[in-house]
Amino acid sequence: MRLALFQPDIPQNVGACIRLSACFGVDLHVIEPTGFRFDDRAMKRAALDYGPLSHMTRHADWEAFQTDRPAGRLVLFTTRGATPLTDFVFQPDDVLLFGKESAGAPDYVHAAADARVVVPLRPQARSLNLSVTAGIALWEGLRQTGGIG
Repeated sequence: MRLALFQPDIPQNVGACIRLSACFGVDLHVIEPTGFRFDDRAMKRAALDYGPLSHMTRHADWEAFQTDRPAGRLVLFTTRGATPLTDFVFQPDDVLLFGKESAGAPDYVHAAADARVVVPLRPQARSLNLSVTAGIALWEGLRQTGGIG
């Protein structure tokens, strides 16, 4: 199981995902460009001292990510998802992909996904924070595949 962030805008979300990566022992892939400088203090503050426990790979762009990414299904989490998280069956080598905070994932990313998943919310709610959604999705994926603990 791996996490991937498509062109994230908010450094604190990347920092929180670095912590997720470190705490659950999964790789994190960041697909650039990002909406911030990678030496941003806010990201470092959000990651605290978890950076050394995390394995993060930066990809220059979508094409580089597609070329370099490890084997496994690309599972896109999106508000335009087709399968509710409660109905989705994970595989251990899935790559859990999350779109840009300000715009989600473009059509070409949707087209490349092997599955599109949505975290069900109340009808009045638009969406969750990216790192919160990543934590929910990663935990459920690891739970299903025996990767917790």
